[in-house]
Amino acid sequence: QVQLVESGGGWVQAGGSLTLSCAASGRTSSSYVMGWFRQAPGKEREFVAAISWSGGRIEYADSVKGRFTISRDNAKKTVDLQMNSLKPDDTAVYYCAADFTPRRDISKSSRAYELWGQGTQVTVSS
Repeated sequence: QVQLVESGGGWVQAGGSLTLSCAASGRTSSSYVMGWFRQAPGKEREFVAAISWSGGRIEYADSVKGRFTISRDNAKKTVDLQMNSLKPDDTAVYYCAADFTPRRDISKSSRAYELWGQGTQVTVSS
């Protein structure tokens, strides 16, 4: 059974940086899109970033463009989210997720992602 486990969350002051990591365990399919979503208290889960198997296609939410960088290492079955210039509005539980369905484009909808991690808290103080 495949599982996703996030790590790297924590507390940081505004303007600081954090790197989240997500590791997949178990047997995975040959190719899949990996994404990061986040959910703040009282808000719906929202798309943050996603990356294709090859890394050739990447999508970011407008709110994080230029500040966050997603990358993956298929040999290690990990995907990282480097977060710079963090803002209090970035405070949320961050989830990694996997989309195993072949698609023409990377989906930004949480409904497209079949497998989810348990989430890691990121808190940015002002």
